[in-house]
Formats: sequence, structure tokens, C-alpha cells
Amino acid sequence: MLRFGAGDAAAFDPLYARHRGGVFRYLVRQCGSRSQAEELFQDVWMNLVQARARYRAEAKFSTYLYTLAHNRLMDYFRRQRRPALISVDQEEDDPPVLPAPPTVEPERVAQSRQQAARLLALLDALPDAQREAFLLHEEGGLSLDEIAEITGANREAVKSRLRYALAKLRDGMKEHL
Repeated sequence: MLRFGAGDAAAFDPLYARHRGGVFRYLVRQCGSRSQAEELFQDVWMNLVQARARYRAEAKFSTYLYTLAHNRLMDYFRRQRRPALISVDQEEDDPPVLPAPPTVEPERVAQSRQQAARLLALLDALPDAQREAFLLHEEGGLSLDEIAEITGANREAVKSRLRYALAKLRDGMKEHL
């Protein structure tokens, strides 16, 4: 990011390649709409490009990037007045969220899709703070301290949110199996 901020345009490519998937999944699972997430995703990256000269390496780059994504989501939620629900509908030609090897039987593919839908429903049912902590940890690969910095919560609160989210997700998936 420092090279990109100094004018090396080619330095943007590895940043984008490394973080695009996690940022997009974080956005889509938080706002619940793929089309809205695509718009937010573009905004986050445009904000990053516009702020490149002001970037300071005071924390990990991923912390900075997910802070931009978090702030953009908060703006979106304020305009919406409440977060949208996550849709568990999946288009027929979309790959399953829990991918199966291409050689498995149709029953296993269907089971994988059901598990993915169940997981998304469980994510949707989590309280907002727990869902956000979980997604920042799992999709962003962020530490407790980094999540605390992004969300404005203390480290122990983030740790509790993450622990409760994981417990609810595990229990919900056990019931489904």
C-alpha cells in the first residue's frame, strides 16, 4: 500500500487480488444483497484509491481496508435504517457455498447446498455485533485487536461476541446434521 500511495500503480494489483474475496463476502453477508454488496465493494475500493496518498502504516493493511468496508456499511445501514436480511436463496448456476468435489453424487451436492443455506440462515440470525465480529474474523482474517479497532469495541467484548457467535453457529449446524 505504501508503494501504491507513492505512485506505483502496479502495486494495487496484489492488494486487490489478496483481499477482494474476503471483502466482498464480508459485505454481501452483512448487507444481504449481492447487487448492493457489489456497489459497496466498488465504493470501498474507490475510497482506498482516493485515500492512497494519505495512507499511513499505523496498523496492518487489512485492518485499514476492513475499516473502510465497515464504515461504508455503517453509512449504508444508516440510509436504510435497518440492515437487510441475508438471502439464503441460491441461483441454480451459482456454486455451492460449501464446495464439493465435482465427482460427487447429486445427493451430496444437494446436501452441501442445504448446509450452506443453513449456515447463511444461522449467520442471519446472529445479533449484528456477533455477525460482524465473526465475518471480520473469518472473512477478513483479522485479530481480536484489529476487530476492536474497527468496531470501536474493547477486545474482551469482541472476544465474547466471537465466542457466542461460534457457539450459536456450531449448535445450529449440529441440529441440522
